Amino acid sequence: QVQLVESGGGLVQPGGSLRVSCVASGSIGSAYDMGWYRQAPGKEREFVASAISGGTTNLVDSVKGRFTISRDNHKNAVYLHMDTLKPEDTAVYYCYYRARASGIPSWGQGTQVTVSS
Repeated sequence: QVQLVESGGGLVQPGGSLRVSCVASGSIGSAYDMGWYRQAPGKEREFVASAISGGTTNLVDSVKGRFTISRDNHKNAVYLHMDTLKPEDTAVYYCYYRARASGIPSWGQGTQVTVSS
């Protein structure tokens, strides 16, 4: 069992920056992926970013050039640094962990990011 705790969400003005963090604990495997999804009101949850075991990162096109994902394997943590935030980035951001062995994801509780003036 893996537990995920997210932090760092909040209210920010358009054009601002924010960083959300996620730390995994419990039965952490030797090879795993971590990343972020988000869900805006009335919309389906969508992929935002991933940090693959081995170092590869992926971002959805709508955030490329604005968001950066990074991970700290020593801390079993993943971070999403968001710049030039737009109102359409407003959503609950969910962290996930997925062990390569099982392929089954674990999810955090979500952290709210609101971009508004």
